[in-house]
Amino acid sequence: LSLEPADLVPMIRDLVDEVMKPSLKRVINATGVVIHTNLGRSILSPLALDAVLSVAGSYSTLEFELKAGKRSNRQVHIEDLLVTTSGAESAMAVNNNAAAVFLALSALAKGREVIISRGELVEIGGSFRVPEVMAAGGAILREVGTTNKTHLKDYERAITSETALLLKVHTSNFAISGFTAEVPLKDLVELGEKRGIPVMHDLGSGVLIDLGEYGLTYEPTVQDSILAGADIVTFSGDKLLGGPQAGLIVGKKAIIEELKVHPLARALRLDKMTLAALEETLRLYLDTERAIKEIPTLNMILTPLSELKKKADNLAKKLKEAADSRLDIEVTPDHSKVGGGALPLEEMETMVVAISAKGISAASFEEALRKGETPVIARIKDDRVILDLRTVQRGEVGEITQAVQAAIDVAKKS
Repeated sequence: LSLEPADLVPMIRDLVDEVMKPSLKRVINATGVVIHTNLGRSILSPLALDAVLSVAGSYSTLEFELKAGKRSNRQVHIEDLLVTTSGAESAMAVNNNAAAVFLALSALAKGREVIISRGELVEIGGSFRVPEVMAAGGAILREVGTTNKTHLKDYERAITSETALLLKVHTSNFAISGFTAEVPLKDLVELGEKRGIPVMHDLGSGVLIDLGEYGLTYEPTVQDSILAGADIVTFSGDKLLGGPQAGLIVGKKAIIEELKVHPLARALRLDKMTLAALEETLRLYLDTERAIKEIPTLNMILTPLSELKKKADNLAKKLKEAADSRLDIEVTPDHSKVGGGALPLEEMETMVVAISAKGISAASFEEALRKGETPVIARIKDDRVILDLRTVQRGEVGEITQAVQAAIDVAKKS
């Protein structure tokens, strides 16, 4: 291949244009996985977005109290809301749930033993393992029971003068069935009170409304843990809560105050934009029905099948009008996932648009959609590209139609 100097100019220009494009960009999630970790987990409500823009583009009261005219603590923006919605005595937030667990273990159990059931030594996404974060926090792991069965007497026998904490971890990203037994949080709390040892509950995903009331599998709520008497409860902000990435910590006031003054609290603190989004998300929970309507994660999870059918029919119609005979398009039932390590056995009925393009493999078609100007992330099933309307947002149907047309042209050329 012989190149003249003049040939290099457009090539260099194209390379520069490619390098200057943002790496972090918007995509259309058509996978049906609502809390998709690889795609940024929960998307924010319009109110949360407005709050972020407001504080990001100007100075703010991040650590300033207007009435007194003096410095304040950034936790005040979310503490009362967390207390009100959870029923706890006190609360704070750090940058994710792993950080919340790490801070709690460092502050409450460094150099001492933490007792936990073997069946709760979980690993979540990104190879985050409970034993490893315990070790990093300086706590000494004391496993009790077996993988499938742990009894209260196992905890009782393991308690020594070196025991700092009883830890219960909600196995939100997997389930063990069959010959199993675990100790209810309430029983563990009673043991902790009798022996003078605090009990910590790592809820993982964390939810503030009872999803069982809306036809889904029951998921323990934060309020349940507080009512059971847990001294400290940790959970995520960007999973079932439907807010920004954050690690939320609620519980007894004396313990939370101890965490607030720990040196790690500053290293793990939230920035102003996350606090703004979290504050507005929590405020929506003051009215459950409003939260379900306005928080996208909850709204997508609880969208009726009839509405998904209308969306799927609308997309199929537009695709047929735009693509003529190039596509084989079918609206068909399928199942969506909650995702994000939450409700692992829950399969939500959904409606999808299944597409096959003449002369183009499903893999090539999916790749072309994924690499388009506005990437559409789909899945493949039975050698067809599947677009699940549960996670497709309002206004994105037209963009998908254009993306499908462009993908057909690209896939045919490759």
